[in-house]
Amino acid sequence: MSASSSALSTAGFDFIAGLARSRSGIVLTPDKAYMMETRLSPLIRRAGLGSLDELVLKLRGPRAEKLTQEVVEALTTNESFFFRDGKPFEHLRRFLPTLRAARGPGTRLRVWSAACSSGQEAYSIAMILQELGLQAGPAEILGTDISMEMVERARSGVFTQFEVQRGLPVQLLVKHFRQIEGGRWQIADALRAAAEFRFWNLLDDPRSLGRFDAIFCRNVLIYFDTETKTRVLDRLAGLLLPGGVVYLGGAETVLGLTTRLVPVPGERGAYVVA
Repeated sequence: MSASSSALSTAGFDFIAGLARSRSGIVLTPDKAYMMETRLSPLIRRAGLGSLDELVLKLRGPRAEKLTQEVVEALTTNESFFFRDGKPFEHLRRFLPTLRAARGPGTRLRVWSAACSSGQEAYSIAMILQELGLQAGPAEILGTDISMEMVERARSGVFTQFEVQRGLPVQLLVKHFRQIEGGRWQIADALRAAAEFRFWNLLDDPRSLGRFDAIFCRNVLIYFDTETKTRVLDRLAGLLLPGGVVYLGGAETVLGLTTRLVPVPGERGAYVVA
């Protein structure tokens, strides 16, 4: 471990961990000290600081809001790939036509990709909507994330060769992407237009976002404490339109956290309002 890591005091670690928890809900235990060092080291260099403890002093000072946001973003896990885990997207593909028929003609379907990272989940949803003939006018996809850097990346619709190889069938790559400079891939304009991306913190009251037919909030609750998990799940339940569904990650559950959501029989990771 580097000198900056070993120099970090317990109080310093606790301060940064407290910032992460209060601002994003992420719980960092002492065994995550090395991860904290690794993720914050580039930020420390950019700020011209010598150690994590110097960073803590800066964060404690006045006018530290921008730096605080940068720290929280650096500690956020931005892991995503196209059609991740498969099952939720298979269910969405079966579920949306039935829901559309129940809603009636002219009703716009709304899907929220919460903690969307660099946008692969939202664009996976957009591909399904296009396949079903529900893109653009009849549907709206909202992707949100706590990292403004990730939001901007999602808006660009540009992905590396490595990113398009993760979960994206080659026929969909050929159909919906074009290769650009640097071996990167640009998603089609129609799919970019189908998804809106904005900065949003899951700890904030989400009622201003409106209500949704489907909400993807996957592989983010695992970073929260029990109280935060319950609060977020209850809020998601409150945002579902009648007949809507919430999709959680494969390692996540509502058991012992909320009674407002119950599993869809036979479907892993899909929940409806009780």
